[in-house]
Amino acid sequence: MLLPRRLFLLGFLLSLSMAAVAGYFQLVDNLEPCPLCILQRVFTMLVGLVLLIAVIHNPKAIGVRIYGLLGGVLALLGASISARHLWLQSLPEDQVPSCGPGLNFMLDNFPLGDTINMVLRGSGECAEVLWTFMGVSIPGWTLLAFIVLATLSLIPLFRR
Repeated sequence: MLLPRRLFLLGFLLSLSMAAVAGYFQLVDNLEPCPLCILQRVFTMLVGLVLLIAVIHNPKAIGVRIYGLLGGVLALLGASISARHLWLQSLPEDQVPSCGPGLNFMLDNFPLGDTINMVLRGSGECAEVLWTFMGVSIPGWTLLAFIVLATLSLIPLFRR
């Protein structure tokens, strides 16, 4: 039986691995992240940070539940963004939204709420499939990883 601290450590290491793979894709393979990819990276880092703090803090009963719930909710939010990204990639070409401005432009020129709304709607560049492994694109693998992160975070909530 795995202790909560070990589950949180596994989740943190998975988050760290996800960030490393994203960095590899961007810096070595020269795949530019779309706005939804960047948002998924933000949630990956947030989940990883919560789980790292939980590992360092090594809380007892109520603390385990708080960290687990926070990590799980953040992971599920990340999963929903990945699912949205996959949906955009599955659209027929004639239904793909047009490409929008880059994230930096949106952050510089629009209020944060409007920027988040535009990013979540996605754009044409988010519908592009730039890489696959075993027939699954990056957002598909990211969705799977977020589900694992949510599971690792939430398991301690249901154990005595």
